[in-house]
Amino acid sequence: MRVAVLVVWVGLSLCWALVSAEEPVEEQQLSRAKALAREPQGLIGDRGRWDAEMSDEPAEVTVEEKGKAKKKKSPEEIEAAKAKKAAEREAKAKKQKAPKPTKKPKPPKPTKKPKPPKPTKKPKTPKTTKKPKLVTTTAQPELRLPPLEEEEVGLETTNQPEFPTEPVEPDLDKWIRGHKKEDTTTEVIMYIPEETTSVPFAGPWYEEYDYSDLAEAIAKKQQEEEERARKEKAEKAERQRKQWEEEEAERLKQAAFPAQPKKCPPLGLESHRVDDDQLLASSQSHHGFAAQRGRLNMQSSEDEEDMYGGAWCAEPEDKEHWFQVDARREVEFTGVITQGRNSEQLEDFVSSYFVAFSNDSRDWTVLHDGYAEWLFYGNVDKETPVMSQFATPVVARYIRILPQSWNGSLCLRAEVLACQLPSSYHSENEVNASDDLDFRHHNYKEMRQMMKVINEECPNITRIYNIGKSSQGLKMYAMEISDNPGEHETGEPEFRYTAGLHGNEALGRELLLLLMQFLCKEYRDENPRVRRLVDGVRIHLVPSLNPDAYELAYEMGSEMGNWALGHWTEEGYDIFQNFPDLNSILWGAEDRGWVPRIVPNHHIPLPENFLGGSLAVETKAIISWMERNPFVLGANLQAGEKMVVYPFDMQRPPISLTDSRRWRVNAEMNEETWARIQRQNEGALRETPDDAMFRWLAMSYAHSHLTMTETYRGSCHGDDVTGGQGIVNRASWKPVVGSMNDFSYLHTNCFELSVFLGCDKFPHESELALEWENNREALLSFMEQVNRGIKGIVRDMEGNPLPNATITVEGIRHDVKTAASGDYWRLLNPGEYKVTAKADGHTPQTRLCMVGYDTGATPCSFTLAKSNWDRIKEIMARNGNRPIRLVTKTNRVKSTASSTTARPAITGEESQANSQRAERLRRFRLMRLRKLRERLRGRVTTTTLPTTTTTTTTTTQPPAAESTTSWYDSWFPVDSYTENPFDTFIFGSAPTQEYNFEYTID
Repeated sequence: MRVAVLVVWVGLSLCWALVSAEEPVEEQQLSRAKALAREPQGLIGDRGRWDAEMSDEPAEVTVEEKGKAKKKKSPEEIEAAKAKKAAEREAKAKKQKAPKPTKKPKPPKPTKKPKPPKPTKKPKTPKTTKKPKLVTTTAQPELRLPPLEEEEVGLETTNQPEFPTEPVEPDLDKWIRGHKKEDTTTEVIMYIPEETTSVPFAGPWYEEYDYSDLAEAIAKKQQEEEERARKEKAEKAERQRKQWEEEEAERLKQAAFPAQPKKCPPLGLESHRVDDDQLLASSQSHHGFAAQRGRLNMQSSEDEEDMYGGAWCAEPEDKEHWFQVDARREVEFTGVITQGRNSEQLEDFVSSYFVAFSNDSRDWTVLHDGYAEWLFYGNVDKETPVMSQFATPVVARYIRILPQSWNGSLCLRAEVLACQLPSSYHSENEVNASDDLDFRHHNYKEMRQMMKVINEECPNITRIYNIGKSSQGLKMYAMEISDNPGEHETGEPEFRYTAGLHGNEALGRELLLLLMQFLCKEYRDENPRVRRLVDGVRIHLVPSLNPDAYELAYEMGSEMGNWALGHWTEEGYDIFQNFPDLNSILWGAEDRGWVPRIVPNHHIPLPENFLGGSLAVETKAIISWMERNPFVLGANLQAGEKMVVYPFDMQRPPISLTDSRRWRVNAEMNEETWARIQRQNEGALRETPDDAMFRWLAMSYAHSHLTMTETYRGSCHGDDVTGGQGIVNRASWKPVVGSMNDFSYLHTNCFELSVFLGCDKFPHESELALEWENNREALLSFMEQVNRGIKGIVRDMEGNPLPNATITVEGIRHDVKTAASGDYWRLLNPGEYKVTAKADGHTPQTRLCMVGYDTGATPCSFTLAKSNWDRIKEIMARNGNRPIRLVTKTNRVKSTASSTTARPAITGEESQANSQRAERLRRFRLMRLRKLRERLRGRVTTTTLPTTTTTTTTTTQPPAAESTTSWYDSWFPVDSYTENPFDTFIFGSAPTQEYNFEYTID
């Protein structure tokens, strides 16, 4: 390109010389210059325009330059200027080819730059080769100066991109015409001074485009990219530095502390798996607050000054205090749970303490955190448990709690968290259950899902239903397990297990879920015992009667909930004690002699408007469920103690011996019943008429349990109240009013007991396998007791079942009723019993039933004949229930001879009536004598007794008594004589005969 520029410059110089000498030479030089100029026009013009666009020099025409262009210059000055200009162009060309600084972008190469030139802002214009001539003179047509001017302008534009051209001034035209010959010159080549600008663009074959903005944009973009790359590099370096710091900190942290403290189950202070001799203390305030009382959730006796307090309390005068636990082997201690003293008046708790460890109980090491002895913060109240976990497990045998500060007196209840180390001998925390069951705690959703899974596995023997809803709308689900679920089969007894009356007593809930799984799996595996139980009994299992409270206790966890959290319902009711008080109704009626004629001794109706009173939603649902199903036996599973309690749960005030209105006993009462009543009359205990049966049922569970009878170390919170048997009457232990057990016994046929499963209400998940092994046999054995006693069906003479018929057992003043299908079950111990079936409109029937020791209930069914009792009641109601005179047909005067033939039959009836009257009179005399002896017992003279006896034996029966029916004399209660009207009747095994009576109204 440089050579081409020099050639053009030499050509132009020669043309100028020839023009000044002669015209032909000038024309030849001009044509030669044109040819030379046209040859590189495409390349040079394009590159010139690109350089002009990419040039950094401004393209303005200043006022000073315009002024200079107007002045005339001599040819020598013009030549000098052109030479200077050529030199600048050469320098400029060299400068353009030289590498540019890094801040300015290099001329774009064909591979990196966009194709030139494609304007984006305006459309491309067509080539303008014939634009109007800017500088012209009088010319001949053959001389074509304008194309040369265009080429020269193009060359100048190529070599001088920083000096744009401008139109030639008129003075320059005059100067050119003065130096040319008029006859030969038609056009004059005009040399533009250095100071002047070139003429405007004369129309190249493409449109020029200003690339200065593009260059600036490229430079700016490159700078932004460099800045972004620098920032990214700095950010990457910062991230790597932070990541390295975090990894280093994590490495150091892992080296010093584990990510999370190890979770271990409790050692067993609360559940009493840790014996009393494993607990020691530095001192004790008095006997009732020894180290053995320092167990989590330990409850004090009612009298806090008694021998059993609610915590371990230290002697305040001692300088060093400690509470020590011996694990009896090396374990991994991971934490301590502390609690204050159980007291209604005092606020005693430990607020801070140290922890020390030892393997020989002589050398102790206080737990250190790397800087100082680790001070743990304890309780802020007396009931809420507080857990303190160690950063790393400590392997030792002994652990000590060293109290440092406390509120009130120094009193403490505690639990220790520890994991057993692998060893060759068995540990209580390492129980491997023999059954493949799901040993974990289940919340409401998980419980429902498990019951659904069991139902899907055994759909032919299981059914899920709900007995009602809680106050928060949660359903109380029940599972029925039977060979024909959903229906009551005639002759098949119904049994129930309930749990979760108190939401924080979670062990019973989990045991029932495990029992569901066990029965389903064993039934499928053809276990004969389970098969016999499922096929012969309709079993109902309700794991959660208080689901709202359980969710609250489950959220706190097994060890962090206190003794009362979740005990009551959402509305504040204790469901177990929220049932109607039927005991007071029964005992009040007994004192007045109204039982069983006015008030029955069974199925006592509910008091009026009681269901609308202070009754929980859950309680109403349970009562409705009891009334819908003819349950025979049941148990509710609770916790907090380890025993079985049976009714009555309520104590009754003692009855004075001089109270003449109490109900009387017949002469056939056995010695056991008489002794029981005497104990009750002495005022201590309220036993049920079925007390012997209840004791047997309670023992069947307690003695089948693996550890319930191990009462040598007392109960959970005091002395052993069971006498070593694991059973106790609730009224003699902790009487309550309106219990579920008493209501079930007095309002339904069901015999219900309460089973307290253990000291720990909410045991740890790791202890569920052990608890299942302890209770599995007891749960099955208690269910099998439902078939103990007698069972049968009561029908009429046509074979139709009689519902609501009464079954009375002689000597036991508690009856049961038949179900809707006429069947009944009466739980009895082995022996002989006189059983009577009674139904409205039918004659009662009595049978002798034997109960043996073999498995299964003894069949004892009844067929009752219709009687005229309905007619009698109708006549009595018509005449205002006045006494009715009995007139036999023998007293009627008849003229026929048939009266003589009917005499023997009438004589037999009279003799039977006379014998009954005589027996009744004998009883009456004995009762009067007994009263008289009581009156005369405190007197000195006793000689009147024989006289009285002699006079009473010679008393004759008044005539009025002969004319009154024997069954109506004692219908209304009177103070002088109260007796069961049915005691005077002698029933045979055959239906009662119809007697020929005539009734007259006084």
